[in-house]
Amino acid sequence: MTAATSWRRGPSCSRDFPRSSGTARRPVRSWASSSSPGGSRRGSWLRVGLAVALLAGVLWTLPTRRPGVDGGHHRDHAVALDPFEKAGVVEFTAGQRGPAFRLRTFPREGYASLEEFKGNLLILNFWATWCAPCTLEMPTLETLWRAYRERGLIVLGVSVDRGAPRALLEPYLEHQRLTFPILLDPELKTAGAWRVTGLPATFIVKPGGEVAGMAAGAREWNSAEMRALLETLLP
Repeated sequence: MTAATSWRRGPSCSRDFPRSSGTARRPVRSWASSSSPGGSRRGSWLRVGLAVALLAGVLWTLPTRRPGVDGGHHRDHAVALDPFEKAGVVEFTAGQRGPAFRLRTFPREGYASLEEFKGNLLILNFWATWCAPCTLEMPTLETLWRAYRERGLIVLGVSVDRGAPRALLEPYLEHQRLTFPILLDPELKTAGAWRVTGLPATFIVKPGGEVAGMAAGAREWNSAEMRALLETLLP
């Protein structure tokens, strides 16, 4: 397996996330009909609202174009791939907006909401300190953030770590030298609303709030292919 192939397949971390059996994928309800994870009877770390596993595919009922697939038939690889396919990102084509959220910020005490960033191209990355693939891609997210923040790119890292976030996150962020904003979702309410079932899970949100695409598993976010994709989305 080449390095490029490894990145494109997207290594993911699914500790305590429900797994699927076999390769079949069932449709998932839309955001509007999705129930939030919760309830004392649900012992899973990521509760019943995240019922279907995502290890290599899309969990959305939204119309999408998956890399290498067109109308249910594999494309001829001689045909040029579009920027989403080249970057290994699933493109959403229905124009749906992501669920609203308001989360605590870290390390500074405060709150941030999705609405605050509606004028920016946003990369929303769900991750955890215990997730090795998350750690793998973090330096490339940081590099991308530094390269494009002056042009309006916002990278938000949504930590789903439970317990004592400060004790976990401070040494992690210092070691990784991460400077992009971090939000806290220890109860997984936002992760549930966004249908996250594995880590890392990353959404690209256009200025105005429309979800452009999603990547399940780690990516090389500073790759030439990813930068080319961002160039098509930046205002």
